[in-house]
Amino acid sequence: MPTIDTRKLGVIDGKIRSLTITKPTMGTMLQGSLRAPVTRLITPLCRGLIRLGITANVVTITGSFLTVLAALVFFPSGQFLSGTALIIFFVLFDLLDGTLARLSPNGGTAFGALLDSTLDRVTDSAVLGTILIYLIRRNDGLIPVMLIAIVASFLVSYVKARAEAVGIVCNGGLAERTERLAIILLATTLTAFGFSSALAIGIWLLALASSFTVLQRLAIVYRAAN
Repeated sequence: MPTIDTRKLGVIDGKIRSLTITKPTMGTMLQGSLRAPVTRLITPLCRGLIRLGITANVVTITGSFLTVLAALVFFPSGQFLSGTALIIFFVLFDLLDGTLARLSPNGGTAFGALLDSTLDRVTDSAVLGTILIYLIRRNDGLIPVMLIAIVASFLVSYVKARAEAVGIVCNGGLAERTERLAIILLATTLTAFGFSSALAIGIWLLALASSFTVLQRLAIVYRAAN
């Protein structure tokens, strides 16, 4: 069977760069399959918001603020069902602000993309950090594992950002943001329904999957740079 070279050359900032084309992850494929019908559903709402003068950036900030608030109010005390339900609802603002940006007369902006990415890190910090607070209050043995999961999760995004700063595309990996959120929110949901080991399994899985993804992205950058 012939091999397929997934490395291609592209021009970025006037220089020839090696671009690595990565396979889509499960989360990416799931997002792709759900995005079209959801977008059709929310498009009338978005058009109404545009007529009211509400911008994509306002929706991004509002959704992020409410996500952080829900995490801070519910997760430290172990109220995982209410917290998870609200967080999932507010995370869906991501679809809303993206559609708003595409439908607005000015389209999406570089600042809007940066704001969205920055606030994603803020909401991730709130979700994972408040679970860490919950563990600390219980003096739980999972605290070191949760710290590893938090650090590795942010390294996934950091490696991508630094790679793209030097002109190397660094997408893909086992656990992108969608997968990481799905892992931890599924764990909190199952914990709320009485599955006592679900949180431990979710935290271990998040730590291992995020760490593995960091290594995958480092490998992507290494191959592209050489």
